[in-house]
Amino acid sequence: MQDLSQNTNQQKQQELSIREQIDVYLRNWPWFLACVFVALTVALIYLRYTPPTYSAKATVLVKNENKSELAAFQDMGLAGMMNYSDFENEMIILRSKDLAERVVDKLNLTVFYVKEGKIRDAVIFKNPAFEVKVISDSDKDNTSTGSFYILPISSVKFSLKNSEGEEIGIYNFGDIIDLGWTTILVTPNVEVLKSAEKAGQFDEIRVAIKSKESVAAGIRSSISVGPLNDYSTVIQLTLVSDSPEKAKATLSELIDQYNIESMNDRNRIAQNTADFIQGRLEIITNELDSVETGKVEFKKDNLLTNIEAEGGMYLQNSNAAKQKEIAVETQIALVNTMMDYLKNSSDTDLLPANLAGGEEGFSPVVEEYNELIMERNRLLQSSTTKNPLVVGLDEQIKEVRSNVLESMLNAKQSLQVSLREIYKEKGTVGSNIRQFPDKEKTFRSIVRQQEVKESLYLYLLQKREENAITMAVTSPRAKVVDQAYSQTIPVKKQIYILGALVVGLLIPFAVIYLKQLLDNKIRNRAYLERHAEEIGIVGELPELSRKEEELITENDTSILAESFRIMSTNLKYLFLDKIEDKSRGKIIFVTSTVKGEGKTFVSANLAVTLANGGSKVVVVGADIRNPQLHRYINGQNDKGVVEYLVYPETSTDDYLQPAANQKNLWLMPAGAIPPNPAELWMQERTSKLFEELAAKFDYVVVDTAPSMLVTDTLLINKYADITIYTIRAGYTEKNLLNYPIDNKKSGKLKNLAFVLNNVAMVNFGYGNKYGYTYGQTKKSFFQRMFGR
Repeated sequence: MQDLSQNTNQQKQQELSIREQIDVYLRNWPWFLACVFVALTVALIYLRYTPPTYSAKATVLVKNENKSELAAFQDMGLAGMMNYSDFENEMIILRSKDLAERVVDKLNLTVFYVKEGKIRDAVIFKNPAFEVKVISDSDKDNTSTGSFYILPISSVKFSLKNSEGEEIGIYNFGDIIDLGWTTILVTPNVEVLKSAEKAGQFDEIRVAIKSKESVAAGIRSSISVGPLNDYSTVIQLTLVSDSPEKAKATLSELIDQYNIESMNDRNRIAQNTADFIQGRLEIITNELDSVETGKVEFKKDNLLTNIEAEGGMYLQNSNAAKQKEIAVETQIALVNTMMDYLKNSSDTDLLPANLAGGEEGFSPVVEEYNELIMERNRLLQSSTTKNPLVVGLDEQIKEVRSNVLESMLNAKQSLQVSLREIYKEKGTVGSNIRQFPDKEKTFRSIVRQQEVKESLYLYLLQKREENAITMAVTSPRAKVVDQAYSQTIPVKKQIYILGALVVGLLIPFAVIYLKQLLDNKIRNRAYLERHAEEIGIVGELPELSRKEEELITENDTSILAESFRIMSTNLKYLFLDKIEDKSRGKIIFVTSTVKGEGKTFVSANLAVTLANGGSKVVVVGADIRNPQLHRYINGQNDKGVVEYLVYPETSTDDYLQPAANQKNLWLMPAGAIPPNPAELWMQERTSKLFEELAAKFDYVVVDTAPSMLVTDTLLINKYADITIYTIRAGYTEKNLLNYPIDNKKSGKLKNLAFVLNNVAMVNFGYGNKYGYTYGQTKKSFFQRMFGR
């Protein structure tokens, strides 16, 4: 619970501190109002004599187009690697010197028209009465600057004066005039001149000519270019100029020139691309013609029509030769088999007839031989080998057998000849097949070159047409999102008025803040309440001017008197539970930390207030080291408290003096200054002093010495019923507040209560305005505003 209470108290103190700070600034609102008024007045006077400037704005969307010269070949992956332009580059281009100079040339911004006024000159941009153009001359320095005056006389004539106002001559509009340092041509604005002629009043205009470089530099310095946000390619352009129309026209022309330049760049790129494509087409055409000619010659030299078909024919011939070779070799093997069988068989064995084809030429002989054998075998079935018929058949068989063998040999030779022919044919076909891959490779290389050249040729033809279309439909690079628009209120006016308002508020705020930051003095009761909660505050006393009386009088209605009445009332409530013996008078000690805090002032006025209330009061000068009480209450300080303490045979009646012009009030002064004040106060007679006075008076108000400087007050404080501790606002340092707090805790100061003296009216804690309405003369406006 204790921690919760401490946290609550700390929170309340913090809230009170913040509220105090706010109240300090709110109480000084007249100073804020006065400073703002002065600052705005100075700013308006300055603006009255300063030429105004106006701001124009425009927003454009920069298209994300590729400006590379290889943009036509994006589908080949070449353009992306060569792109040199991005969003930041475009912002730099918009502020380039060349672009600004083109704007100057287009709008003729090197010529300024000024109508001079008594207070401020007016710049004319829109619809001047005439237009001056500078004619370039190679013999003159075209960067020369100067001014002259032109006064139209009619719609056809004008008077020309130099910069000093001396007349040069009268000229006709349209005349070329050599001024020495430049040559000019003046052309009329007929409508404006006729209107002025009807009105019968022509204005003299001062014409100033500046160099193109300086005007372009001025445009570049007054223009700001930046992205509208971080996620788009929208650029915002802001231009400040001495004329709203001029600012708007300059910004619009800047965007137009940027688009013209970007289109010219892209046209130059497209033309370079077209030239490149045309040159490549000529080279590719020659190369393609050479490749096709080589293809024809290759076919002629190798007797080729269709290489793939002829290759298939070669393979078919090779397969046919191989089949023939196999067939002939098979026949030779059969012949050899027949010959071996014939040689190994007997004369009576039959020969296989189905192994001898008719193509070999020995099949009829074999058939004849087998028929003879079968005939012989039939004869042997009915006769013997010696049968003449059998013998004849044997001879015939032998002769035919010899013929069969001879036929076989002839067939074999014939087959071997055929086989050699087949081998020769096969070699020719194989040679052609072996040569075919090289021919095919060479031919494929020629065809591949032809296909590449044809593809590139067709691609270039396509790109030439695309590039021609691009050149014909070139669009501006910057798309205008918001057209240039200018503000009617001058830029400087807005800035200076806002700045004056800020400065007017900042100066008093800074002064008050620094004053508060460096202030080490107690100013109001809030500080006491926050840092000394255990000690009550019985009153606040106002700050007095030099003309005001320091001592209150009877029937006094001043703020001071009301303050002491409130203080005396608070004291009476304190006495209710502080005094046990109600029969004797009440003893009030008044002290302070150091000299000059007003304890004697408080003592005297408190005593007068109590006496005016009907109580019998004595005020005692207990500050025997530096007595000052007699300055407030008229009396003699030749004898008093000191003498009472020194001479024990005397009584208080011997030193009491009735106060002049104050009923119910007596004075016991301090007396002579002793050499040993502390020793006097430590005597037993001190107790008797206060007993006697308390027995005779209702209130005993004791003006004591400063408690921190000397020990006197601490020695006699035990006799006090209430100790009033005086704090002087704006004088007592904050760190001295710990002294009375510590003495109260240690019991050295009895029943301590604070009174805050010399409080400025604005720092009163409660009822700080009552003095204005209670019996006071009416204050002036200045006094009421600034609290004086």
